[in-house]
Amino acid sequence: MFKKTAALSSRKGYISLRDRRPEVPEGLLRKCNKCGAAIIAEDVKKGYYICPKCGGYFRVHAYRRIEMVADEGTFEEWDHDLAGENPMDYRGYPEKLHAVQEKTRLKEAVVTGKAKIHGMETVLGVCDGRFLMSSMGWAVGEKITRAVERATQEKLPVILFACSGGARMQEGITSLMQMAKTSAALKRHSDAGLLYISVLTDPTTGGVTASFAMLGDIILAEPKALIGFAGPRVIEQTIGQKLPKGFQRAEFLLEHGFLDRIVEREEMKTVLAEILKMHQKGSAPAGGISAGEERQETVKDEEGGLSAWDRVQISRMKDRPVASDYIGSLFTDFMEFHGDRYYADDRAIIGGIARFRGRPVTVIAQAKGTTTKENIERNFGMPSPDGYRKALRLMKQAEKFGRPVICFVDTPGAFCGLEAEERGQGEAIARNICEMSGLKVPVLSVIIGEGGSGGALAMATADEVWMLENSIYSILSPEGFASILWKDSSRAREAAGVMKLTARDLCRAGIVEKVIPEPEHYTVLTLGEVTAPLADAMERFLETYSAMETGERTQRRYERFRRM
Repeated sequence: MFKKTAALSSRKGYISLRDRRPEVPEGLLRKCNKCGAAIIAEDVKKGYYICPKCGGYFRVHAYRRIEMVADEGTFEEWDHDLAGENPMDYRGYPEKLHAVQEKTRLKEAVVTGKAKIHGMETVLGVCDGRFLMSSMGWAVGEKITRAVERATQEKLPVILFACSGGARMQEGITSLMQMAKTSAALKRHSDAGLLYISVLTDPTTGGVTASFAMLGDIILAEPKALIGFAGPRVIEQTIGQKLPKGFQRAEFLLEHGFLDRIVEREEMKTVLAEILKMHQKGSAPAGGISAGEERQETVKDEEGGLSAWDRVQISRMKDRPVASDYIGSLFTDFMEFHGDRYYADDRAIIGGIARFRGRPVTVIAQAKGTTTKENIERNFGMPSPDGYRKALRLMKQAEKFGRPVICFVDTPGAFCGLEAEERGQGEAIARNICEMSGLKVPVLSVIIGEGGSGGALAMATADEVWMLENSIYSILSPEGFASILWKDSSRAREAAGVMKLTARDLCRAGIVEKVIPEPEHYTVLTLGEVTAPLADAMERFLETYSAMETGERTQRRYERFRRM
């Protein structure tokens, strides 16, 4: 129907579109609270609750979230009727709880239960922000704890979707205790060798952030989710300053080392399924070689008149394959994880989980770039303390789940700089070497380019260390060696000959176990000539070392270095 003015105008032979108002059924149109655009509610519901105009994320009800990630008809809810009480006799709280329960049709702010994702059974918990901003009172803590305890008993993984304003003020100290209770339950679940995936959605703040939300073996987040202990308004009031744009958003946390990955909502179910599949027990490798097959050591004589200095130069060639090339060639289903959980995500280290000929493994590599821009981003393959701590976090995660660790070493050395010293470069390297010496899973390190000093050893304290034919491994760069001993860095060529840093020298000395031949001009175009035999050797290594008892394997590793 048109307004009266429009009707009058039509009698004159035209309709003024300015005066026309669309008649839309109530509830069909909504306004995006991010971009202000008018959007059709039903389209948003069908489209993962994402604004079709600006791509902004709307908050999702718990049961709708479960529909998004669980296989249809597989969700079995637990503790549906569990509800909170009023431990502080806070005036008006029971009435408020009742009103929220009526409005949301929820008993409490979290829904827990068991479901299947791509056929794999998991325990699922989803916070619902409509219920008192999903604050964590006794009932929320109790439901999560019961779900985690049952997951431990049934030997199931746990996935928790966090969304919370923090502790529930109306329940006082009882609410605070839920942080300890949920964390303790997750510790027992972890000690049982079980997987916990934490998914952070907007917002995840306060006591939830300081407990179960940040304890995942793997921590994912939705784009632009607000994540932090203290809320932005509280911080601004405390410090009297305006916070920078993007502060406490998921992207900020990824950069600062606290997230493994940001996952788009449409991809969430697929990513969760990939992670669950990688952590399934009894995942056997495809094919295999007898565990008793003898390991072959290869020492190739110097050919073509190449000097030690020539090999140093070759190891540094700009067109030489880098770590990412090996990961792409040797592994399938690689999923990169980020961050050290302390300070930053160092891009000089690439790490994550993958499959090697069907077997789940953890892959960690020191990463140089292929362009000047990428080299700057990766700090020319020189890791910071944050990089070594990221590597160690992934190694310990591999140990928990029984995955072998495969490292690719390619660094001129650990980064030396003011900030590296401030954050404990020496301690980070020492901790890696110490922990790697006792890892309870097989560890293989392959030096693919430069193996510089302690920065290389921090990823080469392994059961075996292999070297590509033209890689190097040394106490220091030839330039540094000449500068320290002879006070003349220009004598680097001479130093290279003295240092015994070539693969041939080191294999003969028993420092490394295997040398992998290279083609004459080694680039990504000839990568297959190296990775094909390397893959066969890696399979023999994994079969041999995986067949050993843990004590035997760690003792052999200890004796390997004890002999040196």
